[in-house]
Amino acid sequence: MIILRMHQSFLSYSPILKFFSRDIDFLIVMFLCFFYYAPVQAYQEKEKPFVVILDAGHGGHDSGNRGSGYMEKKIALNIVLKTGKILEKSSGIKIIYTRKKDVFVELIQRANIANKADADLFISVHCDAFTSPKAFGAGTFVLGLHANDRNFKVAQKENAVIFLEDNYEQNYDGFDPNDPESVISLILMQETYLDQSISAASTIQESFKSNLKRKDRTVKQAGFVVLKYTYMPSVLVETGFLTNPREGAYLNSSKGQASMANAISKAIINYKNKRAASVQDKVVFDLLNETTLYENELKHNIFFKVQIAAGKKSIKLKSYNFRGLKSLSSIKTGNTHRYFYQKTSSYVSAKDYLNEVKSKGYSSAFLVAFDGKKKITISEALGLLE
Repeated sequence: MIILRMHQSFLSYSPILKFFSRDIDFLIVMFLCFFYYAPVQAYQEKEKPFVVILDAGHGGHDSGNRGSGYMEKKIALNIVLKTGKILEKSSGIKIIYTRKKDVFVELIQRANIANKADADLFISVHCDAFTSPKAFGAGTFVLGLHANDRNFKVAQKENAVIFLEDNYEQNYDGFDPNDPESVISLILMQETYLDQSISAASTIQESFKSNLKRKDRTVKQAGFVVLKYTYMPSVLVETGFLTNPREGAYLNSSKGQASMANAISKAIINYKNKRAASVQDKVVFDLLNETTLYENELKHNIFFKVQIAAGKKSIKLKSYNFRGLKSLSSIKTGNTHRYFYQKTSSYVSAKDYLNEVKSKGYSSAFLVAFDGKKKITISEALGLLE
């Protein structure tokens, strides 16, 4: 109202601007766009840091695997501390450790540390083991259904640590690491973050290949308990096989640990930069006057949906599978099912729906725009609706 009165007062002294008085809304919108443009950079500079949780697997009375006489817990901790030291020098990144010394930390507590910090990325570092001493190479895992028996055994080995915890049956809702069917119950919550987790894992895997020339064991899915209870993109890194004498010696050496830390830290920085680039336009549109976006006639068949989950598992579109939400839809792209809530041509209504699903626990839900059947960016959709 203050802006409007000032504007009207100014018009009385300006014959030229009187010509535009019939389109005062246009002038106000243009003024607001100019007025808010300068604070956008300041807003981005003051936004919260990119919080990374570095989790050294095992610890204390849980030594992890001891292939070739080495100790997984010590190697994982050394790599994590070296990774953190590098990242702490990077602007805009905050590092939190689940452990910084040789202590035992329950899996559920590791997740609690990450959730309490409202972290942007969770990285759990481990060393692999196999029956054959010939197995080698670094791999990354995200939470998902086991594609094969080998993936199940990797997860089974890491999940077995819960047997060392008090009250593990209560903490993990009766989860049994030795039962493949029990893993299915782990999946749905983390599927909300699956795409982002795969992106982070792929970036780490690519860093291992390009920076260290390590064998590419690719990004895999398996049922890791430590990833299930985190409410953010989460990746478990198997840095190599201690059961391979040559690789075990490499991972146990200061040089090998420094090299692994360097590759992981580079990947985390790259992932952070990619994510920042993908949301760069969102800040600008959030600061614009939204009244012009409230009621829009349908042009080019533009509409918005809220993506609430994604994963390889097909889930029935029933409200009880999605915390009571209705008006659900899904799209299958390749092997991935994406699940959506509502459909609207109003950007403001779409943001209301987004807030609704976040209040239901889908904290990483986000808006998706379509032009008919074609998926487009939010920026493109808002441009077409103007």
